[in-house]
Amino acid sequence: MSIPSNKAYLLDIVEELNKYWPENRTINIVSHGHSVPAGYFATPVVDTLNAYPHLLHRELKKKYPYAVVNVIVTAIGGESSCKGLQRFEREVLCFRPDVITIDYGLNDRRIGLEAARESWSGMIRKSLELGIKVLLLTPTMDKRGFRDETAEGWVILKKHCEQIRLLADEFGVGLVDSFKAFEEYIDNIGSIEELMSFDNHPNRRGHELVAREIMKWF
Repeated sequence: MSIPSNKAYLLDIVEELNKYWPENRTINIVSHGHSVPAGYFATPVVDTLNAYPHLLHRELKKKYPYAVVNVIVTAIGGESSCKGLQRFEREVLCFRPDVITIDYGLNDRRIGLEAARESWSGMIRKSLELGIKVLLLTPTMDKRGFRDETAEGWVILKKHCEQIRLLADEFGVGLVDSFKAFEEYIDNIGSIEELMSFDNHPNRRGHELVAREIMKWF
């Protein structure tokens, strides 16, 4: 499969979002993952209203004022995709989502590429079996070892990015390339410090970049 185009993949969801009462229905978007979508900024502060799921919700309502849309966060700080898969049916699919975003790249460095691939694949398959659209997110950045090709953490992070891109291609689901958006900002606009609130947590500006990338699909 090839990665679907932005216009085609969520076309049916966009059509629903454009409907208004009494023809519309509730659209549920679930944001699944680790501390970043959970809203952790400088740990232990959880700044929900400045994290990308909330920013996404605001942007969707600006664009689709007639829509009834929920953005539901099922993310848990410190969690890897292995744990995310274990609770996927009871804590994610239970919301009967129309779209699921998956964001575990930062923490999956602890479990390795093979285990991460198995876990992401499991969540994707469970979603597709139910006709749910999936958007895979590459990780936001980590200041530790930033762009040091001799630093193991940085090299592994880039490998997880590539694996997530390949999974999106393999399963024909959507890709939100947060890592690339951060790189483009740093190369063309500012520094990594301007995007981060903690070593591995973005600040409001970093979350805005992620929300903007997700909105491209809508």
